[in-house]
Amino acid sequence: MHAKSFYAAGLSALIAATVGTTAIAAEVNIYSYRQPDLIAPLLDAFTEETGIKTNVLFLKKGLVERLKAEGENSPADVIMTTDIGRLSGAKSEGVTQPVENEAINGAIPGSYRDPEGHWFGLTTRGRVIYASKDRVDQDTITYEELADPKWKGKICIRSGQHAYNVALIASMISHLGEEKAETWLASVKDNLARKPGGNDRAQAKGVFAGECDLGIGNTYYVGLMMTNEKEPEQKEWANSIKVLFPNTGDRGTHVNISGMALAKNAPNRDDAIKLMEFLASPKGQEIYAEQVFEYPVDPNAKASDIVNSFGKIKPDTLGLDEIAKNRAAASELVDKVGFNN
Repeated sequence: MHAKSFYAAGLSALIAATVGTTAIAAEVNIYSYRQPDLIAPLLDAFTEETGIKTNVLFLKKGLVERLKAEGENSPADVIMTTDIGRLSGAKSEGVTQPVENEAINGAIPGSYRDPEGHWFGLTTRGRVIYASKDRVDQDTITYEELADPKWKGKICIRSGQHAYNVALIASMISHLGEEKAETWLASVKDNLARKPGGNDRAQAKGVFAGECDLGIGNTYYVGLMMTNEKEPEQKEWANSIKVLFPNTGDRGTHVNISGMALAKNAPNRDDAIKLMEFLASPKGQEIYAEQVFEYPVDPNAKASDIVNSFGKIKPDTLGLDEIAKNRAAASELVDKVGFNN
């Protein structure tokens, strides 16, 4: 049974369809930044195992704002999203509630969950280097090395203010301190081949086209390009690069997460917790990770064959809550050095 996706225009219609009467039981409403087709296999498996129905409202933006506007009348039970910034932002905006659950905490390492239980990571993606197979001989690299003048005019990257790069810069602040991180970021800017822009796929395309030798992107985009039947030229982009995991010789590669949180006013709290337990389980993590080409946060859960083909990742153990604390400072550094200019 496929997860029902809400694209309803009106809030009243959504509420009526989900929690309008007490007769509706065994149901969980999900507000998601992740597209419905990506989470459908996961939710189908949950429904098959528990009999609990799931309803999905997919939002490209404005999820937190919608939850705040709905207030106590919100039908949302579980929030599913990507990036530590969105998860920590949902907490800081007061639209989540803490969950203290032995099964969930046991399945998710402490570095991938909020210390107060407001959000939980389910899968990780590495912020890696897309290196040209033809023009880059080395097979190891560090983030610090991206500032080396030998890469002048050879690096492609999306906007420095994009959430993925803000998180990476925040991690550099955590490791280097703000002053050294600023020097590093300014030097990386000096090495750019072009003005930052596009998505992570565009950086791989830039490497393929010879515009740059190195692109900075997330691991999962490689899987998406490798399997893109609608736009087969993306397979060529993926085939032109090798994935380098930075800092494998020391602290490890910066990772971000996709994750979940319990909505503050969840009307189906008990069933929502059951869904969260399933999502956190090794089975749930493996289904999700394979669908989105990411790594399960549980080290005992298996990544897909495609993800394993990228190479072995050694995740940075820096707590994501620490990265979240430095996001504002990271965003300010992007503007201070004129990274996007």
